[in-house]
Amino acid sequence: MAQKRWHIWVSGRVQGVFYRAHTVEAARRLGLTGWVRNLPDGRVEIVAEGEEKALQALLDWCRQGPPLARVTEVVWRDEGPATGESHAFGVRG
Repeated sequence: MAQKRWHIWVSGRVQGVFYRAHTVEAARRLGLTGWVRNLPDGRVEIVAEGEEKALQALLDWCRQGPPLARVTEVVWRDEGPATGESHAFGVRG
């Protein structure tokens, strides 16, 4: 199956609650590559690449997040084929 690239933005109480660390764990468990980072406006930004089924599972996870998070909105965009820029999944900046 073709590898895809999805860009995800998560709003709510998602900084200071280990959202990035839990995202890394979830993405690695799903076999995805890419990155996650905090944005200055309080959101979390995620770029993930992999099989569409795994990307959908990550998106579903993002809507819940870790126990201390309070997600209010998840916006995502399918950016087409994977670029292969990342060889693992980690925290950026």
